[in-house]
Amino acid sequence: MLIGSLSFAGCSKGQSTDTLIEDSHSPEVKDRLGAVRQLQSRKGDAAKVLPVLIESLQDKNVDVRISAAIGLGYFGAEAKSALPDLEKAQSDKDARVRNAVRAAISRIGPEDKHEDKDNASKS
Repeated sequence: MLIGSLSFAGCSKGQSTDTLIEDSHSPEVKDRLGAVRQLQSRKGDAAKVLPVLIESLQDKNVDVRISAAIGLGYFGAEAKSALPDLEKAQSDKDARVRNAVRAAISRIGPEDKHEDKDNASKS
């Protein structure tokens, strides 16, 4: 039985992106949190992952919301579509979420600001 439970615990590391997306909607906090934290590293699947992380900004669990914000920041400028939702999340009741959201916005936003300056100087 111990061997079976150890092998089961190790299986989660190799889950597909689709399985993690399913887990992000689980009624179990540990499943949602694990999924959101693992989805952060799936940059090759950004089109699938970003909407899930954006949705997770509204999760009822604070740790899931923090992890979603951090994950969006990992995608950098690729997560530009998340900016409106991140801006809304700046009013989250938990200060840790607000801090994670500010960090994510700074990782997503600076490139856009730099591009705007470059375009303005070319005009």
